[in-house]
Amino acid sequence: MPTLDRHDDVFVLDLGNDENRFHPDWISSVDTALDVVEREPGPRALVTAGTGRFYSNGLDVDWLLAHPDRQRDYVADVQALFARMLSLPLITVAAVQGHAFAAGAMFSLTHDFRVMRSDRGYWCLPEADIGIPFTPGLSALVQARLTPQTAHRAMVTAHRYGGSDAVTAGIVDHAVAEDQVGTTAVAIARSHAGRSGRTLGTIKARAYSSVLSTLHDTVIALG
Repeated sequence: MPTLDRHDDVFVLDLGNDENRFHPDWISSVDTALDVVEREPGPRALVTAGTGRFYSNGLDVDWLLAHPDRQRDYVADVQALFARMLSLPLITVAAVQGHAFAAGAMFSLTHDFRVMRSDRGYWCLPEADIGIPFTPGLSALVQARLTPQTAHRAMVTAHRYGGSDAVTAGIVDHAVAEDQVGTTAVAIARSHAGRSGRTLGTIKARAYSSVLSTLHDTVIALG
């Protein structure tokens, strides 16, 4: 399960050491950690990272198959988390130390910056291959955070981007060696910690108002 730690002005949210799929308990744990980060006064920033092969492998498909009656609430909770991250009133950095697939890749897009391992691991939106269409809210998120060309290729072809390709495509900001992913992400976060607060939250909310509205509208439609 996710755990939260603090290094001076930078909070580090460890997403877990397995596939870090979006189980309802996992979502609740992340939300609880964000409550802590948001309540803290003064300069602060947030880094999220996994441990091991995966940053996140996306939705918990096994749980969904076992609970078909809760699918609508589940998707609504995922999108609510994405909307919250996208508009969080502090700088966020995703330290993508391993694979980021599907909802895990989209979760990385809700961050302000992304650092990816250069030698191994893929960032991928496999929905076209696995037969799961994007919701309007998730489509809006991807299209808002990527260039039109990259969003189209990622969504339509399920292309797997390695670190260097992801930098070239504008998906991530840096691709570095494995042992530098965390330190680079923390350094970026620390350099922006003084910008946390209501003004930054307002800037984000207005910059992504249409995405947030679509995520919210989809949540209502699913509810």
